[in-house]
Parts: sequence; C-alpha cells; structure tokens
Amino acid sequence: MIGNTFVIDAVVHGYNLSPENQRGPAAAELAAALYYGVHRGFSPRGQEQWVLDAQRFFHGDNPDLLAHALFAESQTDVGIYHGVPGYGLFIDGGSPLWVGKEIRTRYPGRILLYGPISPWLPNAVEEVDRLVEEEGIVGIKLYPLDIVDGEIKSWRTDDPELIYPILERAQARGIRSIAIHKAIPFGRVPSDPFRPTDIEGAAAAFPDLTFEIVHGGFAYLEETAMMVARFPNVAINLEGASAYLVNSPRKFAEIIGTLMFWGGANRLIWATGCIALHPRPFVEVFWHFKMPQDLMADYGFPPLTQEVKQATLSGNIARILGLDLQAIQQTIAGDEFAQQAKLAAPWSGTAVALSA
Repeated sequence: MIGNTFVIDAVVHGYNLSPENQRGPAAAELAAALYYGVHRGFSPRGQEQWVLDAQRFFHGDNPDLLAHALFAESQTDVGIYHGVPGYGLFIDGGSPLWVGKEIRTRYPGRILLYGPISPWLPNAVEEVDRLVEEEGIVGIKLYPLDIVDGEIKSWRTDDPELIYPILERAQARGIRSIAIHKAIPFGRVPSDPFRPTDIEGAAAAFPDLTFEIVHGGFAYLEETAMMVARFPNVAINLEGASAYLVNSPRKFAEIIGTLMFWGGANRLIWATGCIALHPRPFVEVFWHFKMPQDLMADYGFPPLTQEVKQATLSGNIARILGLDLQAIQQTIAGDEFAQQAKLAAPWSGTAVALSA
C-alpha cells in the first residue's frame, strides 16, 4: 500500500526471452531491442539499482524474482499476471502462465491471471474454457499480431468471424475484461494492427465486456481519448504510459491529462509491466505526481486528485473485475510480505530462473 491506498499492478510478466525459447532472429531482435531496451531506457536515469542485467532479465520466468520485486520491494499489494500469446516468436509465448500460477499458489490473494489466447490456434474458443476451468483466469489477453508458419498475420478486434466467437465464449464463462496489446509494435512489423480503433466495433457489440487498451496513450493518444469519450466499456491500462513517469513526467502528464479531459478518470488502470520495469519508483512518483499548472490552464486538464490516484491504483480495476478489496486484504494480511518491516532492495530476489 501507499498512503493507505491498495495497489494493484494490472500487468505483470515473467518473461522467458532466453535464446532457447526464441523461435528465430525476429524473436531475438524483439527481446534485445524492445523488451530489454525499454527496461534500460525507461528505468530511472542514472540509478542502476533499478536495472537488471541482461541474463536475469532474459530469464525472468522466475516466480521468486517477480514476487519479490512486486511485494517485498515495492508497495504493490496484488499483481495481475498476463500470459502472452506470441507463440510464433517464443515457444511458450514469452510470458508463460505457469509463473503467475506458481506465485498464486505460494501467496494466495496476491496474483490474478489473464489467460493468453491466440485466435490462430484451431481450438481458440475451446481454449477459453480450458483457461477458465483449469487455470482459474479472470481475464483474457490478446495480441493483434503474430508470426504463423513464417508469415506475419494480424487480426482486428471487430472481426465477427475470428474474434467475436472468442469474446462470446469469454462472456459466457463469466470473464469481464479483455486486455488487448496496442500502441507498441513488435519491432519491424506493420504498425496498423497496433492502432486501437478496431476495438470500437467490439465495444459496441459487447457492452457488458470491458476492453482494456494495454499501453493506452503510449501512441495514438487522440484516437484512444476519443474512444474513452464514446465507449463507457473501454478502459486504459497504463502499462507503457506509466513508464514516462520518472524520466519524462511532462509526457506522462500530457497522456493522462488528455485521457482525463475526455472522461477517462474512472477507467484508468495502474500497471508497470514488471519485470519490464521495477514498480517501486513508478508507484512513488505517481502517488506524489501533480498535474502541471500550465497544462490545466492552457489545455483545461483536470487536476490529478488523490481520489483519482486511488481509483487508478486499485479502485477502477477492482470495480471492472468485481474484486472485494477488503477480502483480499484479509487474505494477504498474514503472509511474509505483509509482515516485513521495510521494503527490500531492488531486484534482490533469486539469481537466475529455471524454466518449468
């Protein structure tokens, strides 16, 4: 918690970017240039304690490393683990679900799961059932592009034949939120699949589902803001956008101010993407962040109040998923992280992961 506010990090990953998990040179380029490049480039400038060496980062499929970073080293109370369905790039998708499951088993109440779905799999609809029944997921994670049989393939969220059956089955199984990676392309691939506007048709067709635009505002900010203004079931997952907080706070202010201006304050969802970034400095800067006066005067941005911060850090995602925060607090109150007197040093979990 920070300032007596419960903190839910709504995207956390246990990356397995190791060479033995890569399917080819495109995966290697992605792992090195995008993932690790983001980690080094957006971590607090000049503060190497927040930066993992490449060996530990590429072998981030480590429950000890991730759980310790979240719950022993930062103010995060709960993480939502996202599996990644990038099976054309990485054998296990790049963020294998077993890591989140292991943390959930060890520390009840600390981890929720979003299950990865690739619409290119022949049994994609049935996979929704399996993820609900066997893995206990509370949300679905989709990626708009993958490499299938050596070919770059993409899809649109408003595709009634390929995607709507997945959404229908998810809704029927009680899933309330669909998280879709947008705004950040996978290296040298077409950028159009990462535009968020294809979500509009699905949001209109499935008003009882929430569509989380993951990395919302990192790119295509105006398009994203217009969607927030028109579709009450579109939410902004701040993984990616929150990365600007420490090194480029003005940029973050412009992103979140625009989204709030267009009515999105009750649909902002806190996320850091840990282990992509260590969560602690970003939580702390966000908690003390103030909207610049000139942006409020010149652009009409509303202030970033403590109430909005509290809603962003946990209240909004709790409402979307139907979580009982008081019950979760009671569940985690007796575990080892709740009992520690002070935060541990950054990245002080175990050394190198062993893949399951």
